[in-house]
Amino acid sequence: MKYKIGIDVGGTFTDFLLAFEDDSSKIYKVLSTPHDPSEATLEGLKEMAAGCDLSLPEFLQQVSVIVHGTTVTTNAVLTYSGAKTALLTTKGLRDSLEMRRGIREEQYNNRFQNVKPLIERYLRLPIEERLANDGSVTTPLIRQDVADAVDFMIRQDVEAVAICFMNSFANNCHEEESADMVSDKMPDAYLTVSSRLSPSIRFYDRVSTTVLNSYVGPTLRQYLRSLAAKLQAVNYSGVLLIMQSNGGVIAPDLALERAATTLLSGPAGGPVAGVEYTSIQGYKDCITVDMGGTSFDACLVKDRTPMVTTTGEINRLKLALPMLNVVTIGAGGGSIGWIDDGGLLKMGPQSAGANPGPACYDRGGEFPTCTDADLLLGYLDKDFFAGGRMPLNMDSARTAVEKYMAKPLKLDLYEAALGMYNVINVNMAAAIREVSIKQGYDPRDFPLVVAGGAGPNHACMFARELEIPLMIIPRESSIFCAAGMLRSDLKHDFVRTFVALLKDTEPATVRNMFGDMQSEGDKLLFSEGIPRDRINYRFSVDLRYVNQYHEVNLEITAEELQLPAYDAIAGRFHQQHNNLFGYSLENDNTALELINLRLVCIGKTQKPAFRQEDYDGADSSRAVKSHRIIFLPLQMHTKDVDVYDGLRLKFGNRISGPAILEQVNTTTFVTPEYNLMVDKYGSYTMYLKSMENEVEKRILG
Repeated sequence: MKYKIGIDVGGTFTDFLLAFEDDSSKIYKVLSTPHDPSEATLEGLKEMAAGCDLSLPEFLQQVSVIVHGTTVTTNAVLTYSGAKTALLTTKGLRDSLEMRRGIREEQYNNRFQNVKPLIERYLRLPIEERLANDGSVTTPLIRQDVADAVDFMIRQDVEAVAICFMNSFANNCHEEESADMVSDKMPDAYLTVSSRLSPSIRFYDRVSTTVLNSYVGPTLRQYLRSLAAKLQAVNYSGVLLIMQSNGGVIAPDLALERAATTLLSGPAGGPVAGVEYTSIQGYKDCITVDMGGTSFDACLVKDRTPMVTTTGEINRLKLALPMLNVVTIGAGGGSIGWIDDGGLLKMGPQSAGANPGPACYDRGGEFPTCTDADLLLGYLDKDFFAGGRMPLNMDSARTAVEKYMAKPLKLDLYEAALGMYNVINVNMAAAIREVSIKQGYDPRDFPLVVAGGAGPNHACMFARELEIPLMIIPRESSIFCAAGMLRSDLKHDFVRTFVALLKDTEPATVRNMFGDMQSEGDKLLFSEGIPRDRINYRFSVDLRYVNQYHEVNLEITAEELQLPAYDAIAGRFHQQHNNLFGYSLENDNTALELINLRLVCIGKTQKPAFRQEDYDGADSSRAVKSHRIIFLPLQMHTKDVDVYDGLRLKFGNRISGPAILEQVNTTTFVTPEYNLMVDKYGSYTMYLKSMENEVEKRILG
């Protein structure tokens, strides 16, 4: 087998990274096909086959692995286009999806509307049963209630069923009994049982997660079956893996059972790639950002591990499964500029997407977008967009910005375009603050890994906004998530609720519970072809101060499970709590309460190596391809600058800003405040001019 492929389906483009046996790689991009994402996937595979002078079947016979990130489940939730789903839940709790946790998200907004539940009330079916919090049965399951509910669901043509009973994390007998009855009468319905998916405390979190899984399950099943059939039709016999929200990959059959684990499938590849690209320069920490056509994703990496949350949300709906703490906002090349009722210029979250796209695409798009502004300011070459395959129409961009931005705001054309450029940069800086400052970290302490087709064009400006002095732009930045997918491990997450005071917890009990989860994880990884010597474990606990509302997840070591090392665990908890919230209660001797035990089982995969280049010297003049007049946003004037062919830049080459670097699928704007140096792996390091000596020492050794 000669090839491995990473595929990331985005809102505007579908990205591909083709990795060869010699560790070289090639980038491909095609416009996404929202009506059927698998069509864009097949189109990209055809382009790769043609590039290798092979027919598609011949090419795919030489592909060993395809790792695929998909947005089909994400889009189903965002657009409320998932399956017709019903919920079986404990009598008296059918309204929990609307009541949520009883917290008003915007306390002082009298017009604030609650999130729309995924299941209408008539399909939330109460079942008489009750379990105590220790799992003991206080009210037996009334089987006739379940039978009546099944008959009703059949009459209503329900496609998916979610089962979630109160306290079932402590005893799953009622859920399993109900699941058997549903499966018997509705064998084709997609079924999710909460105690199988997320056996943990907090009822709303669990019921919301269970409903999300069932709601998107049929959509994912239809898509993966369609994709598998198309791949089989062209003789693909290699491994297909699906990217999960936790930064790991999973076999398609397991993904179908746990569809909600793919809700942030695409963005999760970026932080995984960020770990690899910063580690080779000796960094342990970084912040990864990815600006594509529709969205902007940001994630913080600490000690080579992307930050994870177990209390995430999608479209304001709670998802209590471990996921990378990626903040996503509607800020991309296709983000539409508009003016609010107060006369303020706004960018996004609405996007022109792939169809019709920005006005300059000449595909019917009427409204001005970020890409149109970038083109007018000179940061994009109208004749070299996508390597010249998609010429941009300057007149269409000018007309859109003039009509919808400049005239209403009484600005000239370039002032309006600059306003659009500045606003979207401020929006992206705010997203970076969410993953850094709000988590107790100073973004100035982290190198910024910049990715996405549009990211390098804006990087200097949102870095300046945050006073971040150094950025790394990988050679594969335009398909960064696809690159990360090829570097991902298989991962399975497990959780068990165990409520007890930390000081009173028996170590043997904790070890036994972790041991049960390890056995479960080993079984899954063995089924995916991972040998024991490539299995690792990551242990953590959810802790809180007694009577506190929120808990903090704290990683622990395997050694700490072998003895009651609770003083060390407590000390780290106090420190982490102080970092997150600005205080701790250590000096008050406040007791700590254990809530959940968590385990991540990791199956290490074979990853492509980075190819190193020979040192070529500092001179980059031979890579100059042209000159272009661009607008300098901080200096507020235009300047004729050098335009470089990014693929001709070699290890050691240096560029002094201002300058433009062009690759087929992305453009990098180096503002006057920054310089740039190419490292031995072909990535760009962009840094404040005052850091010249420090960067030279790190890159050249």
